[in-house]
Order: sequence, then C-alpha cells, then structure tokens
Amino acid sequence: MENAETPYRAFSRSAAAHPARAFVMAPPAAGLSWAPKGYSMTYAEAEHKITGLRCKFLDAGYGRGSRIGLLLENRPTFLLHWLALNSIGASIVPLNGEMRPEELQHQIRKSRAETVIALESYTSLLGQSVPDEIPVFGEDTALSRAVSLRAPGLGLPEDEAALLFTSGSSGKPKACILSNLYFSMVADWYVTLPGVAKIECPVAVTPLPFYHMNALACTAGGMITVGGTIVTLDRFHPSSWWRIIAECRATLVHALGVIPAILLQLPEGPDDLSHVANAIFSPGVDAIHKIAFESRFGLPVLEGWSMTETGGAAVTDTVGLVGTLGPRCIGRPRVAVDWRIVDDHGREVAVGEVGELVVRAQGADLRRGFFSGYLGDPVATEEAWKGGWFHTGDIIRADADGLFYFIDRNKSIVRRSGENISALEVEAALVADPAVRSAAVTAVADAMRGEEVFAFVVPAGLADTDGFATDLLSRLAKRLTYHKLPGFLALVDSLPFGGTQKLLRGQIKADAEAALMEGKAIDLRREKAAQRTKAGSWAP
Repeated sequence: MENAETPYRAFSRSAAAHPARAFVMAPPAAGLSWAPKGYSMTYAEAEHKITGLRCKFLDAGYGRGSRIGLLLENRPTFLLHWLALNSIGASIVPLNGEMRPEELQHQIRKSRAETVIALESYTSLLGQSVPDEIPVFGEDTALSRAVSLRAPGLGLPEDEAALLFTSGSSGKPKACILSNLYFSMVADWYVTLPGVAKIECPVAVTPLPFYHMNALACTAGGMITVGGTIVTLDRFHPSSWWRIIAECRATLVHALGVIPAILLQLPEGPDDLSHVANAIFSPGVDAIHKIAFESRFGLPVLEGWSMTETGGAAVTDTVGLVGTLGPRCIGRPRVAVDWRIVDDHGREVAVGEVGELVVRAQGADLRRGFFSGYLGDPVATEEAWKGGWFHTGDIIRADADGLFYFIDRNKSIVRRSGENISALEVEAALVADPAVRSAAVTAVADAMRGEEVFAFVVPAGLADTDGFATDLLSRLAKRLTYHKLPGFLALVDSLPFGGTQKLLRGQIKADAEAALMEGKAIDLRREKAAQRTKAGSWAP
C-alpha cells in the first residue's frame, strides 16, 4: 500500500529519471504579466522547491487529512504547493480568483479548508470571502501552526488529493472529492493520447485553469507521470496562439470547442503551420469547424467526453478513429467501463436510440477511479449512483459500431465555452434581486461558445425593457462570475409551470429558442462582455 501511485510519487520518479528536463515553462510569446520574458523550471529545481515547502508544511503541523485552499492561478507555485501537500497526505482546494465574494465564500465554507494560500493580488477579494477563523498566507510567507496538528500521510490510493467544484443540477456548486487513485487513472488514460504516447519528451500546452480537472488531472497529472513538460498559460491568447505553440515546441495542445472557432476567424498568417504538435484535444468542436481547422492548421482535433465525477474511470475519446466522423461524435470508451443508455424509466434503449448515459467500473468495485463523493452531501452522492450506476445526466446515442454521439443534457446545465453553469444557481441570483419576482434560466445554442445563458424574468413591478435588463445585469455581476451572466434576457408576465408547480424546463427551452428566432429577446452579450473585470478572464 505504501508504494501506491500518487501525484507526488509520480513526480519524484520523473525527477529522478529526468532532472534536467523542463518540468513547467512558458515562452516569451505567452506574454505573462509576472514573467514577460518567459520562464522555465527543471524537474530538479522543482524537486528542491517542493522539498522546502514540504518541510514548511510539516513544521507547521499539516499532514494527512489537511485541506488547503490555493489561489495561485496557473503559476508554477501552484504545482509546487500541490505536490508538497500531496507528499504529506494533504489535499488542495483550487480556487478561482474571478469569483465574486459570495461565490468564493461558498466554496471556502463548503470545502472546510483550514488555510488559504494566495497571491497578494487577491488580498481584497479574500478579505470579503474568507471567514475570520481561517488564516490566509502568501505563497512565500511563513505558516502559523495548524489548528489540528496532523502526522504526514502514507499516500494511500483512497486518500483525497484534491477537492474540485462542479456545477450540478441542484444549484450551488458541489465539492467533488478526488483521490490519488482518481488522478492515477486519469494519467493512465492521458498518456495514450497522441502527443504524449511514445514521445520521448512530450510537451503539453494548456490555457485552461487548474481549478478544472482537465488542466489539473489531465495536463499536469499526465505530464508528471511521463516526465513531460507542462506549459501553463494565464488564458487563451488568439493573436499569439500559434507563436506560443511553436516557441515551446508543444506536442499536444489543449483547448475547448470555442477556441478552434475563434482561431478560424483570424486572418491566415505565417504562424499557422509553424507548430510541431501532433494533436489538439478540444472537446465540443463544431463538426464544420473541425474539418476547416484540420485543413488550415494541419492539426488533428481529438474529441472526448468525461466529467469531474467520472475522471479516467469513464472517459471517451476519438483516438484511432479515421475518416469523417458524424456530428458531435465523442468517440468510444478505451478503459474498463460498463455503460448503458437508458430511458426515463431506467430501461436500456435500442441501438441508435437516444437516452441517458449511465456508467460504472468493471469488476467488484463499481466506483473504482470515480470521484469519492460529494463532500458533506451523501444524499446527492447516492442519488447520482442510483441503482449501482453513475447517472451522467447526458443524453447520448450509440451507433452499431459503439461510437457515442452527444445529443443534449438532461440536467439544468448550460455548457458555455467549456464551463458548466447551473441554471438553478443563476435563477437563485436573479430572484434575490428586489426587482425580480421570478425567473427561469435555460441554455440556447451559440455558434461560437456552444451554448449561452438565456433568462426569462418576471419583473416585480413596471420595467423599462432595455434599461431594466442592463441595470439588472450590472447588479447580477456583483453576485456571479462573468460567464454565468445571462447573454439573453426576455421579460415575461409569467413562467410555465406543471401540475406539481415545477417549472416546465422543456417548454422554457422551446420558448427561449422561439424568442431568439422572433427577435423578442434582449441581447446582453455586449454588456456581459463589459463585466469582465480582469483582463485575464479564463472564459473566451
């Protein structure tokens, strides 16, 4: 058990094998505000720093069972703190600095983080979000003694390595407990991707944040496992994208469906084919954009599907599939996973029919490699695992060859630019406004971002249409992160309810699409973009 794989043990093994290889870096073209000339840190240098941090945490009494919030952006110091904490059996809570105080306060309280380590630039935000009893430290400051002194852990497979938040269908984001085994299984899948597999010195570029499993478990965890180089960007930079990819000699590029769409809008230039990458992993790319992107940039687009809850235990991808795939094809599973596509009554549907995808691990332990549960919410955890299957909430179709095609979501979720947004969370923020009597939120199609947030609002009194909407958006921006704000809004006299007084979600979605077609919705996308208070916003 003591030799079970953990992120730290994987790093330690790679550091011993490749001490002079770059562990994490970014080229000058990345234009990082804190490293304008770029930077590079070898495995040996990182190991030295991790050892120092490890001693620092141990001296302060942290160990197995400790949980530390990290607000360190996509900087090397984030990875160093994570691996140092993982080496003593402690867990991290990656935090998003673009959250509004109320959102961040929810995550800190829900996670039960005992300490937060943050960049100095977030002092004001944390002052409004962190309870007085939770100490906040800078990345280089000394730690005070932990409230509950703990011994260093052994790094067991079931030990918690990180706590990530995901927007589910029940409103406020839920905290997913992710174990060492979870990270190990994601890495095992990841190292088979083109750009990683059979490449001596793989280099992976990601513009995605470490508070998502894509960047933390896939890019960081995978590169650590094979001794590759992690190229961390502060965000997606369209104008310098290909120059960044070329300068760092990336072999694998990470993106979201919206990124290829944006790149295709740029004028052709000499940097378009300057890269040496083998593939771009970009879930959610429009089928037409995929064909145009591969033709212009000479880079195969890999599709895939996973969830924070399923990790590498139930993941699909299009690796090895040749030819033109059907629209929204997400490939097939390449791991030991059982799956079914079922109707509303849990009955398996016929091949080619649509239904909800339910999954589980093969063997005696049906939950092996999945998330360990929702922190503090055993009821929601068991509901997700109803009947011994994990219910994804995603509507899928499988063809006779076993290929999956993504159809829709069964949950009250808006998938915008790779971000899962809870419709219920946005609705709660809307009805908390004194000018709103009731509200309903749904997803509508967006050619660039996949989906956009659409809100129906019943005003509490008389409302001047445009002025009411923009003023409401401004107030809402103080409660919700930029990407959660409505891009479209329609004022209505009432909302559709069923006999049990539940919102008719299907009718709301149909009404939203009709309102857009008939020009009856207020387009707030320009005002929404203006609410981006930080130049480094993650959401395109």
